Amino acid sequence: MLFRLAWGNVRRSARDFSVYFMTLAFAACLLYSFLASTDYLLALDLTAEQRMYYAKSSEVLTAFAVFIVVIFAFLVGYANVFLVRRRKREFGLYALLGMGPARVSVVLAAESGMVGVASLACGIALGCVLSPLFGLVAAFVFGVPWRPVFTFSPASAAASAVAFAAITAVAAIRAVRSVARRPLVELMASPRAPEVQRLAGRGALATQSLLTLVLLAAVWGVCLLAPGYFIVFIIPCGFVALGGTYFAFRVLAARIPARLRAKPARYFRGLVPFTVRQVEARIESGCAALAATCVLLAAGMCMIVAGLVFSVGLRAGDLLQDAWALAPLAYACVFYGATFLVAAAAVLALQQLSQASDAQAAYRALGRLGVDRCDIYGSIRAQVAASFITPAAMACLHCVFGFALIGVLSIMFASEGFLVFAGATVALTVAVLAAYGAATCKASERTLPV
Repeated sequence: MLFRLAWGNVRRSARDFSVYFMTLAFAACLLYSFLASTDYLLALDLTAEQRMYYAKSSEVLTAFAVFIVVIFAFLVGYANVFLVRRRKREFGLYALLGMGPARVSVVLAAESGMVGVASLACGIALGCVLSPLFGLVAAFVFGVPWRPVFTFSPASAAASAVAFAAITAVAAIRAVRSVARRPLVELMASPRAPEVQRLAGRGALATQSLLTLVLLAAVWGVCLLAPGYFIVFIIPCGFVALGGTYFAFRVLAARIPARLRAKPARYFRGLVPFTVRQVEARIESGCAALAATCVLLAAGMCMIVAGLVFSVGLRAGDLLQDAWALAPLAYACVFYGATFLVAAAAVLALQQLSQASDAQAAYRALGRLGVDRCDIYGSIRAQVAASFITPAAMACLHCVFGFALIGVLSIMFASEGFLVFAGATVALTVAVLAAYGAATCKASERTLPV
């Protein structure tokens, strides 16, 4: 009975949580494709010496895959937190009907298992369908002739299944513990009240503006004027950029609504006041998420461009004979960058879905007041667009300096095609964000009670 209930919940919520399923499938696809990268190469026309080299490269790439697993483990855990929040009243209803914590935990664990298996199957299938494309990337980075070949790697699929099972199990355990330790009163409680924006006075905003300028100027200055130190201390510089970006978003979140309200003719038009208030209602927690995703987007784009530039430089420089030994590092940079892009887009999408879920009472009130459904959908699209465009624009600003550093390194490595790589990476980022934005709008509209 419990498994039938879990299966019914999964079928019923498949459309509502499409972004969650899409993220898990993309995670499985990227993980499988990264592990199967050398299989893509071995399927091409290679010499015996090249086959020996690239067989050895698979051991290096397997070690790099551990970091990708860790990233997706945090991402799936974050997604499960969203699901628990979205469905806490449902779990509370189970408890009212007499289901103890153990049975509720079994239902939740069974749902996680079913979703994990379905996502893994879809992800590996997508990896097989896109194997010629991933093979093209691998052939380009490793510098071997390419031809379109569809491949399937049983060993990589098995390794992906083991890693994905561990990720899903850890996320399920965390979700079960989260539900089990919540009292019934909390599960049945109404959505949270709007957050109170702190440090929004003139003095506080001036201080935060100054911190934004100092922190970002320090990171960008080191990147341009002392690139060697930036590369050595790239992780501390990333945290400094995170802090500067966070304060920048806090300042923007306070100043933009104030400027809109200063123009009543534009502000009091349609559902603009409602939309602005919805954005402000989660501004305290939202700025931290936007800053983190912004840095992830910038790091992802820079890593993709750097990996491609480095791979071309290996073939053009004096390391040509030993390029196979360093090519896995360039290939890992490309895949790490793609992983960061998917993770950032998924975090933005899940954050918006969570806010839409918390605001159901407000949307229900709009429906009772007779507001047209199209206007409500327009408000949702505006909120989603703001949450996606703002970090993307700030990430592009970070990338101006990151790309400048990579451009200098490309000259030092005698690498060609930097501008093409940078343009293609920005286009890929826009496509990923647009796909997640569209899916987020559709999923949010389906969850509305109006």
